[in-house]
Amino acid sequence: MPSLTTTEFEAQRPYLMAVAYRMLGSRAEAEDAVQEAWLRYAQHRDEIRDARGWLTTVTARICLDQLNSARVRRAAYPGQWLPAYVVDPDADPADHAERADQVSVALLVVLERLTPEQRVAFVLHDAFGVPFDEVAEVLDTTPAAARQHASRARRAVSAGDIRHTAGLAEQRKVLTAFLSAAQSGDMRTLAAVLAPDVVTIGDGGGVVRTALNQVTGAEKVARFWVGLLRNKMADVVEAEVEPVLVNGSAAVMLRGVRSDGEQVLAVLAVAVDGGRITGLFNQQNPEKVLVGDL
Repeated sequence: MPSLTTTEFEAQRPYLMAVAYRMLGSRAEAEDAVQEAWLRYAQHRDEIRDARGWLTTVTARICLDQLNSARVRRAAYPGQWLPAYVVDPDADPADHAERADQVSVALLVVLERLTPEQRVAFVLHDAFGVPFDEVAEVLDTTPAAARQHASRARRAVSAGDIRHTAGLAEQRKVLTAFLSAAQSGDMRTLAAVLAPDVVTIGDGGGVVRTALNQVTGAEKVARFWVGLLRNKMADVVEAEVEPVLVNGSAAVMLRGVRSDGEQVLAVLAVAVDGGRITGLFNQQNPEKVLVGDL
């Protein structure tokens, strides 16, 4: 493959962004990784025969370095961690443009539980079909070891408690039922829409007070959300709740002001499987919510 011009590289950018975003869970970090790969490519372009393969390998190596650094940063992160949200209008599916780098919050949360090596191997091989000898080159290991990393990651993803298989219409229906029941304190309806092993994760980033630990189990999650909506949200005035999309999945965004003048912003995304919610992901860190053209 001849060396790429800048225009030709831009045609490759969506693919490279898709690879990097699944590895890093941050569009800003993915953009930085892809740009760094391009700068390195520009220095060696005349020596490269397979530009796409070379860029894939280099982008993955950059992401692997970032993942190893991120483990240290996440250990010091205040409370629970969720990926940054890109919030889009809740348009009709036919009108919603599918991005190549789009992947559900639920999957990103599961991928976060993997080791960096497992995550890179899983993304490269299972998501993009990169052969294990090339995955091994990225990880600086053997093809057999790379295969083992991907296998362990695959088992962790498939056996995870956060399952997300429902279509957008079902997600909307279940999320609406959950919010209505939680606001009214209807524990029976909540029990019907929450999976027995449901988890709820809240990210305040040390900026907004939220639960420091994951809440697990239908009864505990139900009581948590009833209490949250009844007590902590009771003094929110001028509240506006909008149905939105986060990474193509159903979500709601709350914007308002407390009685003391404090601004409130929260975006709740869900994972749904078999008509029940398996994961509730409440992003309250304003630095990790990018709002599109709502």
